[in-house]
Amino acid sequence: MATSGQRTADESADRRLLRGVRSRRAVTRRAVEIASLDGLDGLSFGRLAEDLGISKAGIQTLFRTKERLQLATVEAAQEAFVDAVVRPARDSPAGVARIRALVDGWIDYAVRPLFPGGCFWGANLPIFDSRPGPVRDALLRQQRAWVAILATQFRLAVAAGEIADIDPEVAAFQVGAVLNAVNLALRLGDDDSVTMAQQVVDGLLDAAA
Repeated sequence: MATSGQRTADESADRRLLRGVRSRRAVTRRAVEIASLDGLDGLSFGRLAEDLGISKAGIQTLFRTKERLQLATVEAAQEAFVDAVVRPARDSPAGVARIRALVDGWIDYAVRPLFPGGCFWGANLPIFDSRPGPVRDALLRQQRAWVAILATQFRLAVAAGEIADIDPEVAAFQVGAVLNAVNLALRLGDDDSVTMAQQVVDGLLDAAA
């Protein structure tokens, strides 16, 4: 049986753990905002400490190195993206309806930006694409996962006879490329890009129908 002293020590440890989790979430949330604007290279313990009004040493204790902070930021961005775009699309039937839901969700994610700088990967992949290492690997893995989600839905649409026997990977690549172009155009103030992107996706699906 635990003594009163042991219970007090355990409760104190639990409170510290919860504080650590809350602090980590607050830091990564702000880090994602910064990285969407200035890239992951724009992150620093000092900048986050100043922005959040907490100690630099406290943030260093949570993440230890800048690379670990960057990796935690990449993970937090992915979680936010999945919650905003991928999970809501699961309410639509698999195949063409879900492809449209994913595309609409992605466009909404860029038009009413989830992150201040627009697409997190659009901001960071061009920086890390030629810099081998864990951060590049994490960004690439997430980008491939998004294209794979689209490809799976194209594959299901073909299997259900909704569209012709096209190459799902090629179709997913095309849609992903169009959406990336939309993000860049929106950042440059070209709102017409949304309508054009929707027309491109509609044309791809209609042609394959």
